Amino acid sequence: MKPILSEDAKETSIPGHSGKYYGFPKQGGSSQSFWLQCAAADELLNHITTANLPLAADLVVIGSGMTGTLVANHYIERWPERTVVVLEAREFCSGATGRNAGHCKPDQWRGFAAYEKKFGTSQALKILENEHETWSSLVNYVQEQDIDCDLWVGHTIDVPMTLEAANTANNEFQHLKTKGGKVEHIKVTSNSTLAAKISHIKDAQACYAWPASTLNPWKLTAHIMRTNLAKGVNLQTNTPATAIIPSCQNTGKWVVKTERGDIESSQVVHATNAYSSALEPTLRGLVRPTPHICQRAVPPVESVLHTDTLQHSYGVLLGNGSFYSINPRTAAEGSVLFGGDNPGQHEFDKWLQGNPSRCTDDGLVSFPSITKAVQEFTETQLGWDATNFADGESPICQSWSGIIALASTLPSVSNAG
Repeated sequence: MKPILSEDAKETSIPGHSGKYYGFPKQGGSSQSFWLQCAAADELLNHITTANLPLAADLVVIGSGMTGTLVANHYIERWPERTVVVLEAREFCSGATGRNAGHCKPDQWRGFAAYEKKFGTSQALKILENEHETWSSLVNYVQEQDIDCDLWVGHTIDVPMTLEAANTANNEFQHLKTKGGKVEHIKVTSNSTLAAKISHIKDAQACYAWPASTLNPWKLTAHIMRTNLAKGVNLQTNTPATAIIPSCQNTGKWVVKTERGDIESSQVVHATNAYSSALEPTLRGLVRPTPHICQRAVPPVESVLHTDTLQHSYGVLLGNGSFYSINPRTAAEGSVLFGGDNPGQHEFDKWLQGNPSRCTDDGLVSFPSITKAVQEFTETQLGWDATNFADGESPICQSWSGIIALASTLPSVSNAG
């Protein structure tokens, strides 16, 4: 099996690899996500605050996704007299933030056992509490600021699909309860018939529902960046940082090198997620970039008009680590976003192992086994009749890839040097 590339993409190795799992953002030929497609006419995508790159700044942030944009926001609010430059290798917010499936879903139970094993009971409980507090703060912020980012607030539902997955889910949930975890806000449905009725997923064995959201991540990040620009932040898109070296002129400062010139700064923040190990060699082997494919599907007209449609956001648990993430809250036309590690991901992972130079290639728009798995799920579990599509076409109308960072631990914030 081989992946399908975007029309502008070329099947070549990416500079900065040499067969290892790190690399810089792909220049040219990237796939277009649903969110980036919606923002295609927005001038912020290619914004350059000043024609010439500043020679110096108090803070240089590398990356204009949610992390980099928020870092710049907090910094300029705390020290409005200081200077901040945000460097983006490509278009604004065109990395992982602009390529995900639009979920804002706090982990409230499923990750507890793994967190406890690694960090202990107390810290594991705090991680779940922090997830809920972060989600709640984000919802409050969007609502108070009246931000146009298609925010939906409702219930997300985790749906085990096999008896094995249901037993595993029940054991994990009961374990959290015995350890004092807060579960009052999680509604559990253990009857499979009722679970299928609630979830609208045919073979559902159980349901775990709790408050969560979906939103347009590009719109949210763009709102915050526009606030930053109004406060004096300098955004330079299409300006890849190629190296960071100690300053020869001023002890304790750094020089960020780009093809448009160098910037000297007292502080440099790497907000590059999966690409971090390209600029910071100490992260190689700790942060591994990996393409992930998302797909947008449009259900048959009969399904859209029928009351028995998807009403929530979903995590469909298949067992053995496989799952679908489903976001049906994208737009008025009723399209549905599919992400996650579906059963077809295993074949894709094997292909990536044989093609490590493609680890930062977000020009991939499809992979046969992933597409097949989504299509089979829509037919067998959602009841989308394939005969209702013209000429036997697939319900999948758009696919794209984003580069996620695989790591052996939780995200960390620390000094790199």
